[in-house]
Amino acid sequence: MHFYLVKKKLAKKKKEFLVENVRFYKKLDEKQKVYFEHRLTKFIRTYDFVERDNFELIPEAKVLIAASYVKLTFGMRKYRTTTFDKIIVYPTSFYSSITKQYHKGEFNPKLKSIVFSWEDFLLGDMVLNDNLNLGIHEFSHALTFHGRKLKDVSARIYYRLFEEITSFMDDKANAERIKLSGYFRAYALTNKLEFVAVIMKHFFKTPEDLQQQFLQLYKKNQLMLNFK
Repeated sequence: MHFYLVKKKLAKKKKEFLVENVRFYKKLDEKQKVYFEHRLTKFIRTYDFVERDNFELIPEAKVLIAASYVKLTFGMRKYRTTTFDKIIVYPTSFYSSITKQYHKGEFNPKLKSIVFSWEDFLLGDMVLNDNLNLGIHEFSHALTFHGRKLKDVSARIYYRLFEEITSFMDDKANAERIKLSGYFRAYALTNKLEFVAVIMKHFFKTPEDLQQQFLQLYKKNQLMLNFK
């Protein structure tokens, strides 16, 4: 899963920021940290970062966005995707000409783009106890699209478990239990994509709670991402 002829490294300031601010990275062993840094560097070099509304995207911001994706795909052999080629960042919520509403984030497969409000991305990444994480949410949508379209092993596993999780949701008894628990935010039940994205956020932010409340979903999410 982690074999690289030449391991890429971050510039000094970016590395210092990664070490000090990314909780997922801090929990890795020394060998895994090298792999994480390599993948993060490759991500930043692969995808275009586009600024909107006079927003200045500093290098540290790119590290946080990339880290959100890399931790989500850290258990996958093929971790980069072609479902998007650019990440567009607004300073705050942005108006969508498609939905005629203001959004905090979105994945647009036709335009091959991930779009974030930096204000909301940062809030979700920094606040520990509310299970809001915009990066995980939008990147999980992109990976679901990737899993449906592509045939590599990681994509097939991801999408197979996506279907198993949504089948769990489709069961009337399970759906009722989910509603009565009050554990997930109401919008999680609006559709299957949102449900899986919300579970993913719980998996990373409060894994012990998810394991206790819905062990079956926790285990499926674990298999989905190839996390041990």
